[in-house]
Amino acid sequence: MLRSRIIPCLLVHNKGLVKTKKFSDPKYVGDPINAVKIFNEKLVDELIVLDIDATRDRREPDYEMIRNLASECRMPLCYGGGVSTVEQAVRISNLGVEKVAISASAFESGSLIEDMVAAIGKQSVVVVLDVKKTLWGSYDVYIRNGKKKVKGSFKDILRRIEERGAGEIVVNSIDCDGVMQGYDLKLIELTRKELDIPLTVLGGAGTLEHIKEVVDLYRPIGVAAGSLFVFKGKFRAVLINYPSVEKKKDMTIRFEGNQ
Repeated sequence: MLRSRIIPCLLVHNKGLVKTKKFSDPKYVGDPINAVKIFNEKLVDELIVLDIDATRDRREPDYEMIRNLASECRMPLCYGGGVSTVEQAVRISNLGVEKVAISASAFESGSLIEDMVAAIGKQSVVVVLDVKKTLWGSYDVYIRNGKKKVKGSFKDILRRIEERGAGEIVVNSIDCDGVMQGYDLKLIELTRKELDIPLTVLGGAGTLEHIKEVVDLYRPIGVAAGSLFVFKGKFRAVLINYPSVEKKKDMTIRFEGNQ
């Protein structure tokens, strides 16, 4: 049985770990390697690491950083940032990274999704969609850190990515990023109706109840969060945290057993 996954998402900026709010104002929260070591101890389900500088600066992935992360990481690791060729994806995979994520290059590099699937396997190819709500309540997809809108309707983009062979889609709400007021359930509902491949949602978690709500409604699903796992309390003090094994089981497996 597929089970839901609770996934910390780490953003790397200027080689440090940061947290943003609505894709702006990055706040330094520590060293990525130290965060990975703590998450190892907490037995997290999976880890997403996104280098938010690489694609913006049109540079290659930082392979030394990725090697260090992969060698330290004891859980499945998904890396994204600066990946624009199959050769880069293969190199990252060979460093021990289980999943390679792409965003802008999924729309700008022709057959990249299909070529990556052929090279490293469907299960290892992830497409990240940064999504923003319009004034009319629909959704648009953006690339390059939310600066450039992708042509086409959200539904059409989802179908196109799945048809091209991606193994998983991460839907990241720009509006909810760092706000910690809960996930955009309408966005999740719309996405799930269009997809047959695994889905991970990101953006909005402020409490474990927010995660529980998504798991209960849309299981099995990947539920990712950034601020929730690096901040603590109303003053947003920096503290790497994650639910205990017992709490995690209560939030995921119990609900899936009640289908």
